[in-house]
This record gives sequence, structure tokens and C-alpha cells, in this order.
Amino acid sequence: MTQEKQTYHVDLVSGDVLGQKLEENPSFTIHATDEELAELKQCLEEQHKDDSEAYARSHVPFLLYHHDRANDKYDAAMKKLYAIIYRLGDENARNHIEEIGILKDNKFEGNEEVRNFK
Repeated sequence: MTQEKQTYHVDLVSGDVLGQKLEENPSFTIHATDEELAELKQCLEEQHKDDSEAYARSHVPFLLYHHDRANDKYDAAMKKLYAIIYRLGDENARNHIEEIGILKDNKFEGNEEVRNFK
């Protein structure tokens, strides 16, 4: 039994997944089953957690960005999030993600989630 996909709008500014598009913030339109939606929401929560850790780290002046695991985790979470949106997104979402090139950065080449969407 296959689940029917519903249309949602992912607002990366607020971290919300909405049933209708808000004009205040740009969003990505996706088509997802309940299971895919749960995966996306979990990824958004991980990204928020990693963002908070990176923010806290930013207040330690002697740690350099390019030698910091908190920022690497945040970057990996963002890349995974964009990979999921690319997989579930409409043509506009995929075109935008291709245009910004986030999935072409090979810094996290070992990340299976990202590798599957290249």
C-alpha cells in the first residue's frame, strides 16, 4: 500500500513545514508522504540543534571556523536537509538547489544521505 503524497511548503527561515505557502518568507514546495514528512521534520530538528551548537561555539574566540566540529556538523546537517528537499521538491526547488550548488561541495563526500542525491 503506497501512501498518497501531500504538498507542503518548507520555510527554512523559521524551520516550519506548512500546508500553505506564506508570502513573508521564501519556501520550497515539496510533495511527501507522512513517512517522508517525518524524516524531513527530524532533519530540521537536527539542523536546529547543530545551529545552536555552532552559535555557542562562535563565542569562543580561539577556535577557528575551519577547525571546528560544531560548524562541520551544522554544514553536514544543512547539506542533508537540502538533499531531502531536492529529493521531495518540485522543479523550482530542485533548480534552486542546483543553482546554489550546495550538493556539489564534496566536503562531506562520505555522508550517505548526500551521496544518494548527487
